[in-house]
Amino acid sequence: MLVRFYARTPRLIAALLVLCLLLNTAQASTGDQLPEFRECVKRVARGETVTQFHGKWPFVRVLGMQEPFSVLFSVGNFLAHHNGLAKLRAEIPASYHLRPYYELFAYFGMTAWVFSTIFHIRDFAATEQMDYLAAGADVLYGMYYTPMLVFRVERPTPRRRSLLRLWTILCCSLYACHVLYLKMWKWDYGYNMTANVVVGLTQNTILTYWSYRQYREIRQLWTILPGLSVAWLMMAMSLELLDFPSVMGGDRCT
Repeated sequence: MLVRFYARTPRLIAALLVLCLLLNTAQASTGDQLPEFRECVKRVARGETVTQFHGKWPFVRVLGMQEPFSVLFSVGNFLAHHNGLAKLRAEIPASYHLRPYYELFAYFGMTAWVFSTIFHIRDFAATEQMDYLAAGADVLYGMYYTPMLVFRVERPTPRRRSLLRLWTILCCSLYACHVLYLKMWKWDYGYNMTANVVVGLTQNTILTYWSYRQYREIRQLWTILPGLSVAWLMMAMSLELLDFPSVMGGDRCT
């Protein structure tokens, strides 16, 4: 069922983007009606700089999308995961013991980018929360499956099976506590960002160590690819951490 759903997801995203065209003349969203955004328009008219409101930059709406570049990038990331999953299934035998973990990694990633696309089309409380929680699940799953690759925790020995069960329970418990804190206690943007960065950096550190160890043992250039991928990912992540006005959209408010 999950496979059939994600096989249709590219068409669903395309339909969602078409729907944006139909909604282009709809009433403004809540954010556009806030006094802060009205003040933004006045600041631009006076030739003053654009400022953030509640930690968010104003964007120019295009074809009904509140953050058009983010929508395009989210769709692109989804398609990269979708195409990667197809290549994985074509090139890796179903009998390979790590293949299910790789497939789950693709599913978590595609789910995160679907909710990211929806959130950047329309920024409501529900779409924002689903985007953040799906992204957190994606990051934590990356941390969950990294020991399978590096330490081979998934191998069928009694001790490793016990370790895998404990590791699975720990990761599921951490995510459950993460969701409960955000939903039941406080929706804390700073905590959410810190939690994702810490988990992501831990995973990247393990993968970099593994890549370095493999290169020292084998002396083949392909062994450095995980380390290079991690470095590239951290550079991309810096765009999320280093806050600056939007490109071609931070000078206007709509």
